[in-house]
Amino acid sequence: MTKADIVTKISDRLGLEKGDVQATVEAFMEEVKNSLETGNNVYLRGFGSFIIKTRAEKTGRNISKNTTIKIPAHNIPAFKPAKVFVESVKTKTEVAV
Repeated sequence: MTKADIVTKISDRLGLEKGDVQATVEAFMEEVKNSLETGNNVYLRGFGSFIIKTRAEKTGRNISKNTTIKIPAHNIPAFKPAKVFVESVKTKTEVAV
């Protein structure tokens, strides 16, 4: 599902203009991004949390030059789904084989 699909579904469900829904969805995503950039996690009860995870410093390899490189510690954004969300997906979707 793409952002355009989400906008279309919300627009159809609520009877709103697609342009208004798109602006709302983009504003939501921008606020989540800005919050994480300033070091604040975003908690959406019943859905999940957008959190900041810290990756420790580690040593990597540059395969083409056969050298080791130092990868510094850094933060990455992550999503942790709520338990209700996880259970819903487990029970309502078939296992892909």
